[in-house]
Amino acid sequence: MKMAGKIIIDTERCKGCGLCVTVCQKGCIIISKHSNKSGYFPAEPAGSDCTGCAMCTIICPDAVIEVYRDDGTGGESSNKSNLSLNKGKA
Repeated sequence: MKMAGKIIIDTERCKGCGLCVTVCQKGCIIISKHSNKSGYFPAEPAGSDCTGCAMCTIICPDAVIEVYRDDGTGGESSNKSNLSLNKGKA
């Protein structure tokens, strides 16, 4: 069963390293053409094909990406807390 995902990126904290763009197999993240207040060109969500795999969240060195996925019960579940624990163990 394919799960629908939603990506939220804190563009003011993102430094635009592009790692999330590289790992997203669906191409749901791009680098913005507009800079943030710090002068970086941050990543931003693009398209609606996100599966909620959260690879972008896992690889983000600044922890600025949150991924939510439809848990099948009509609500959304967040991967943020579980993935924060995984990042510390990597």
